[in-house]
Amino acid sequence: MERGEWDNQTLLMEFLFLGLGDVCELQTPLFLLCLTIYTVTIVGNILIIALVVTDPHMHTPMYFFLANMSGLETCYSSTILPRLLVSFLTGDKTISVPGCMAQFFFFSTFATSECYLLAAMSYDRYLAICQHLLYASLINWKICLQLVAGSWVAGLLISTGITSVISRQRFCDSGATEHFFCEEAPLLELSCSDTGMIRSLSIILPFPDVVFPFMFTLASSVYITAAILRIPSSMGRNKAFSTCFSHPTVIIVFYGTLIIVYTLPRTVPLRQLNKMFSIFYMVLTPLINPLIYSLRNREVKGALGRVLRRVATCTDISN
Repeated sequence: MERGEWDNQTLLMEFLFLGLGDVCELQTPLFLLCLTIYTVTIVGNILIIALVVTDPHMHTPMYFFLANMSGLETCYSSTILPRLLVSFLTGDKTISVPGCMAQFFFFSTFATSECYLLAAMSYDRYLAICQHLLYASLINWKICLQLVAGSWVAGLLISTGITSVISRQRFCDSGATEHFFCEEAPLLELSCSDTGMIRSLSIILPFPDVVFPFMFTLASSVYITAAILRIPSSMGRNKAFSTCFSHPTVIIVFYGTLIIVYTLPRTVPLRQLNKMFSIFYMVLTPLINPLIYSLRNREVKGALGRVLRRVATCTDISN
């Protein structure tokens, strides 16, 4: 756009989110629903972290990755839900442009880091099931720390790159978007700059961002399933499936909704469906992860029981 045309544009200072409607009667029920989901998410994930830290039986690579996943999910949900809760409570659906860029940066960082962390967890389970005789020599605390740190660094680098490009865009027109948080596609619709470079990055970045971690995770899951099916004992197969069941479930939920959101065309008829799946992977995925890992995992339930017994014993002694 030429300079003379820029002068006729009003540059935006804030965005207006219309994604969850403008029905006043629904504001209180939506606030209570989101507050409940956010509270359960935070409490559930922090509880898993506390169990892994305090219970010596869970000081293993598998639960080290699980504790990091819970910490990531806590940050992930805290990027979107608190601002959404304020919006329901006050009716203010606006967010400043710098605030939106900050929200987008943290959202992208945590989403990308989760892709890599799920791949690291799949690698750990692959070695435990398929290379169990060499597992202790292949996975140690140094390797675990490197995998977790690598997940966070990858998320930060990719997010910094795309956020720096988007933040240079000029946003104009009404600033109203049919969405409920700062995401790439709605922001590009509000841009009156040349978005060619960003759209090119949107084609390139998903490969290191999502596709490669997903393919690695998928391949690991296939090898794990094949190895479990080769176990001659039905009791051994059931035990292995019980140990590994939670992780594939989380992978299916997370990647399934993520792929649908980013491959679904942003046409008017499909926009509501896109929004629904965005809510699912942004709000509900961090909620169901601690539930899946805790309800389907005997060691997590056992650790919770031991902690509760210790608390009960301390209470009896103090009384």
